[in-house]
Amino acid sequence: MHQALYRKYRPQVFDDVYGQEHITSILKYETENSKFSHAYLFCGSRGTGKTTCAKILAKAVNCEAPVNGSPCNKCASCMAIDSGAATDVLEMDAASNNGVENIRDIRDEVVYTPSSLKYRVYIVDEVHMLSGSAFNALLKTLEEPPSHVIFILATTELHKLPATIISRCQRFDFRRISTEALIERLSYISERENIEAEQSALRSIAKFAQGGMRDAISLLELCAGNRTLITEELVESTLGSGGKTNILRTVKALAQGDYDTVFGVIDEVVRSSKDVSVFWQEMISFYRDMLVMKTTKLADKYLDLTDSEREQLSGAAALFTKETLLSHCRMLDDSFYAMQKSGAVKRMIAEMTLIKMMDKSLDTGADNLLARISKLEMALSSGAAMRPVAKEEPKVVTEIKKAEQSVPKTTPKPDTAKAEVKVSAPSVKPIRGWSEIAEKATANEGYLLSFLKMAKGYITADKKVKIKFPTDFGKDMVERAGIKARLCSVINLELQAAFSDSDISYEVSGDMLDDTPDDLDSFDM
Repeated sequence: MHQALYRKYRPQVFDDVYGQEHITSILKYETENSKFSHAYLFCGSRGTGKTTCAKILAKAVNCEAPVNGSPCNKCASCMAIDSGAATDVLEMDAASNNGVENIRDIRDEVVYTPSSLKYRVYIVDEVHMLSGSAFNALLKTLEEPPSHVIFILATTELHKLPATIISRCQRFDFRRISTEALIERLSYISERENIEAEQSALRSIAKFAQGGMRDAISLLELCAGNRTLITEELVESTLGSGGKTNILRTVKALAQGDYDTVFGVIDEVVRSSKDVSVFWQEMISFYRDMLVMKTTKLADKYLDLTDSEREQLSGAAALFTKETLLSHCRMLDDSFYAMQKSGAVKRMIAEMTLIKMMDKSLDTGADNLLARISKLEMALSSGAAMRPVAKEEPKVVTEIKKAEQSVPKTTPKPDTAKAEVKVSAPSVKPIRGWSEIAEKATANEGYLLSFLKMAKGYITADKKVKIKFPTDFGKDMVERAGIKARLCSVINLELQAAFSDSDISYEVSGDMLDDTPDDLDSFDM
């Protein structure tokens, strides 16, 4: 019968366990000096060596001639444990044996001495699955077991264990295995199994395994199924991945607002029978890497990249602000959660999310609003023109000009003419929501806010902003605070306009217009 590669190449001694030297060194020392703990707790993500180390430890404590703290794998005890014939080493899966009666059986058995080995070893896998009553039944036995009994508990979800259980064990945290360590092990297995694989393909498999050795070896065996050269393209095709090229194309299309490319990539993923959710996970991972690249100078410390991958990632990250990346990450994460529930509509969720990511006006989330503000601030600070190419005037100014043109060219009586002009075409237009603008521009700084709230803002017919103060003192205080640039940014954001700092002026005027909305208030900037 064929034996899976991850079982065939399961380490038999502590030195063969990859990426967990901080644990194996302690276990070797304890075995070599016969200083065993009565209970061990192995916790960590799947495929990182918890069960493997538990089995090696069970052999090591019973080995007749241990070598440097590891089992010899040649004595009768080691061979009996390997073959499953040793009745003193018991493995229990708590996922299917989680009742109090199962723990009571163990509690009744521990009083008996081992039948053939030095120690009776209980390996309880996925121990977090035990019921509350089962944990209670285990407590006393776990705290003071007979000297010939050793418990080894393994779990992937430490937070589900009662503190009373954790405190009674010697705890070891298994880390995710580094990509380089995974590649080294995959290369060794490939050579022993005569599997031809490109180094870049092994790197892709290692990254896809996300730190799990068992997953990495299983994926290698899957890709080697047809016994042809394993390439990066073959890995992407076999694992249902969208590929780095498609991820990079999608990210650049999002930055450029290229809808055709975005729809084309999703269509390609679906037509090639690849899993949209796998492609989505890669998108989330790529965005995480861009965020790291954007926010820290020590990106190489946190990212596992080749030189070409680093260059591509850096170029992609430069297309977005930090706020935009955060907004996109939130949207990707929310849609991935939705995909897990939707089943057949993954494609639609992906397409709708990508459209929202390209058109920020469709997303009213807080992260997206921050991204839009940061983009506006960046453009203003760099002096870039915010007006459209056609240099369209604000609607209110256009309406004022229309009103002026509608004034009769025949000269009426002086008083009548003044009245008509005053009603039909006011020379300035009050800015609506001035109190809110004042609050945002001053960041609620008490004294500045009070002075700015007493003032009023107006838009003139020549596309300028005038801020009128009732007193000289208020004008001087605001002027000295130097908040004109901040005030300009807030006005532009609120009115969707493109004024510059020089377009804003302060003046003192006792004749301030009433801010009561008129017919022109319905026009937006």
